Amino acid sequence: MNQVTIYTILTSALLIGFGTGRNPLRAAWVFVRNLATRPRYLLLFASLLGILFLNKFELTLEKAMKPQPDFTPYIFSFEGRFVENFQQLFHAEWLTPFLAFFYIVVFQSVLVASLGIYMFRDRSGRQFKATCYAVMINYLVAIPFYLFLPVKEVWAYDPNVHFYMLEAFPAFESMYRGLSGLDNCFPSLHTSISVTMALLAARSGNRRWAWFSGINAAIIIFTIFYMGIHWLTDMLGGLGLAVFSVALAYRLADLSSIRKPLPTVQG
Repeated sequence: MNQVTIYTILTSALLIGFGTGRNPLRAAWVFVRNLATRPRYLLLFASLLGILFLNKFELTLEKAMKPQPDFTPYIFSFEGRFVENFQQLFHAEWLTPFLAFFYIVVFQSVLVASLGIYMFRDRSGRQFKATCYAVMINYLVAIPFYLFLPVKEVWAYDPNVHFYMLEAFPAFESMYRGLSGLDNCFPSLHTSISVTMALLAARSGNRRWAWFSGINAAIIIFTIFYMGIHWLTDMLGGLGLAVFSVALAYRLADLSSIRKPLPTVQG
């Protein structure tokens, strides 16, 4: 088990405790018990894991396809040196490891914690279902763009942009690149997933989790520019995808919860 996995488990546990106000082990037990006793929850959770694995399969499929045209020059001609100027304005040595931790660990921990918190606090299951649906929608919409509209990360195209991630996490390319292709930029899934979590939290009624999720989304958006990974266009696409995913996810969650009323017993 590598350090990123350990940090993610510990951070997820801390966030679940923060979001529930209870022992995270108790929340974990409720999560496992509900999956074991509610087939619909188990099926939905398994589908979510399947979509995450599909994202990894996309990289294999991309290699087998004919090379697609590179759309990065069009993005660059539109945006110019926005990311380069952003880096020059905000770069600080102390800030780099802090942002790297959020990008790699906290980002995925918020997703894990959201599932645990909503399973524990929301007896109706609406928030848990909406979260699963929203994440799946994010990936299902983004993957075709990655296959047919490839856009390179900023640092890989513009030599004036520095990839600061390697200063904080030198093994990033060898450990993380297998999950995210160098030309899988538009839309930004780090933006869309983090904003999706924030929008879901804002509607959950859990104020402390809503505040944290909102701050996390802001930090992630700041980080994608600071690290020289995403274009402004990627971020805007991610914002639009998040809003669309959350709106559709709640509709799907509500539809899946509709049950026929029980017959009235005349007495």
